[in-house]
Amino acid sequence: MNRLHPRVRVVWAGQAAIVAVALAGVTVAVDRLAVDLPVWVPPAVLVVVLGLGVGLALARYRVWRYEVRDDALYLERGVFTRVRTVVPFVRLQHVDSSRGPVERLLGLASAVVYTAGSRGADVRIPGLTPAGADDLRERLKRLAIRAEGDDAV
Repeated sequence: MNRLHPRVRVVWAGQAAIVAVALAGVTVAVDRLAVDLPVWVPPAVLVVVLGLGVGLALARYRVWRYEVRDDALYLERGVFTRVRTVVPFVRLQHVDSSRGPVERLLGLASAVVYTAGSRGADVRIPGLTPAGADDLRERLKRLAIRAEGDDAV
């Protein structure tokens, strides 16, 4: 099974920091507008939420795996609820590689696999290098074309 690039932990920890700052800001607003909270509450909210978020980011990185086999793409992820996903190549519609601003800053990319079937049936593989995302996209495309031919026989 393939692991994600270690820099994805920075992306996830950064997201946790944004949430922690936002919740601390809400706590300050509640303190000023509604309830007189002790002075230590906003910093405590910041530290606790940030600690939990960074811990979750590290745990998430430890369990995230993917593997491309001959018949399907296999993914394993989830900290509290382990999710194992199998994407058969005959169900694959198209694959994108994408790079958001934070990913570009950190030299990362994602591959997004769209499948036939239910609404929202797409799988995102974060934490790849740009070349790795492009290679994965091309490999999945070739395997999907081959699977379509096998399925049509």
